[in-house]
Amino acid sequence: MCGAAHYSCFHCFFVLGTIVIARWKGVAALLSMCFTFFVIFKFLLPQILSGQNPIIAAIMTGVFTVPVTYYASHGFNLKTHSAVLGTLIALIITSLLAFFAIDYAHLTGLSSEDAAFLTVMVEGGLNMKGLLLAGIIVGLLGILDDVTVSQAAIVFKLKENAPHLSFSEIYTQAMDIGKDHIGSVVNTLVLVYAGAALPFLLLFIVNQQTLAMGINYEVISEEIVRTLVASIGLMLAVPVTTFIAALQKKITYIAT
Repeated sequence: MCGAAHYSCFHCFFVLGTIVIARWKGVAALLSMCFTFFVIFKFLLPQILSGQNPIIAAIMTGVFTVPVTYYASHGFNLKTHSAVLGTLIALIITSLLAFFAIDYAHLTGLSSEDAAFLTVMVEGGLNMKGLLLAGIIVGLLGILDDVTVSQAAIVFKLKENAPHLSFSEIYTQAMDIGKDHIGSVVNTLVLVYAGAALPFLLLFIVNQQTLAMGINYEVISEEIVRTLVASIGLMLAVPVTTFIAALQKKITYIAT
């Protein structure tokens, strides 16, 4: 009871803090978050449990949630159009890359106790490799929002402040900022995954295992593949979104 009460307090602080600081954009972000959870629990998870391909279900989840959440949070404009298109392109490319990476690394998706329980509890079993890939895709969606929207905003702000800049100049200057963005986000991504696997990493040190032995454990291999694939997806999202935003801005400038 005490834990539930504390959880409720933090939940209220989170909601109030978001609304007080971000105002209407905070409200839109909260509604977007609720919509994302709705799609996950009402579409993604039922699709996986019914035996549908987890990869297709995860991509469709992205197709459903990305436009709604982006437009709700950032408005219906050229900047958001660029971010949505850049996110979907990066998501599809990263999904294909993750598929080949999981197959190449011979991952089974059965490294955790949760996965073992699911194979026993779900009648007919689940596609655990597909479930692992779906997890990578869903996890990437949240980070792509920050990267693609920021890059699109940079492009449009550059053109607003310096309308004389050519397409190549806008792209080059935006990419200079994007490179710094990539470095910070990839580092954040590595720390997030390392934090999630911290107990196992401690066991790895306590047992005095060599690096070569450690990466042969599937639980470690999964995190390595997850981090590398997600990082590549983020790196792809930056030039793709920058190109789309610069191109849209150039077309708009010519039309006016």
